[in-house]
Amino acid sequence: MRYNTRYRYSSFYSSGYLPTGVKWLLISNVAMFVLMHLAMGTRFAQDFSVFALAPVAVVYHLALWQLVTYLFLHGGIWHLLVNMLTLWMFGTTLEQDWGTRKFIKYYFLCGVGAGVCDVVVNALIGNWGTRTIGASGAIYGLLLAFGVLYPNQTVLFSFLFPIKAKYFVMIYGGIALLSSFNINSGVSDIAHLGGMLFGYLYLKVPFRRFGMPDFQQRYRAWKLERAKRKFQVYMRKHGSDRDRWVN
Repeated sequence: MRYNTRYRYSSFYSSGYLPTGVKWLLISNVAMFVLMHLAMGTRFAQDFSVFALAPVAVVYHLALWQLVTYLFLHGGIWHLLVNMLTLWMFGTTLEQDWGTRKFIKYYFLCGVGAGVCDVVVNALIGNWGTRTIGASGAIYGLLLAFGVLYPNQTVLFSFLFPIKAKYFVMIYGGIALLSSFNINSGVSDIAHLGGMLFGYLYLKVPFRRFGMPDFQQRYRAWKLERAKRKFQVYMRKHGSDRDRWVN
């Protein structure tokens, strides 16, 4: 996949424009965090646990919605702020280039893919009761896309030190990989790596080479064929009333 990135590198820093997808993701995450905070200490607090990602619930009870809902839960104010700031910094440029529909599709692809990786790995090592929350899997997918599409764009490492995007992504990916060996860290680095993996596959792997059907193209072809048939029927019904010399 190729994208025109020549004029987009720093546009959101100067324009202050906040595209629709990023805006509503920010609002949704902040709103859910406020609701969780207000529910603390009440009988409703436990209800939010059903939205966290739990391998035992996904595998044995088919709670597949958790692969999406866990993305909107955060464990603390800093967890939320870092994820939302990163979403704004990198997601804005991506959405401006891709459009809202493709950006949202990519965001949730990475988030759900990260959740699948988290469930599979925790199930394999026997951590069935663990619960994962946070948008970090999707955020790491955004970082990966930014590094791939704008490799030489300067970004701020830890929001302080200027560094090229490709090195920034490599460092964060390397940290997540090394940290993933510590399964008791309390951070799902597997989800971080999973978000990057699914993002890379989406950007780089031509699925049609492997015989994957292009349903969107088939649907367009079906609609075109149906329109042709309707036109032919119309012409057969009304063609006799027209001058035969008219083209």
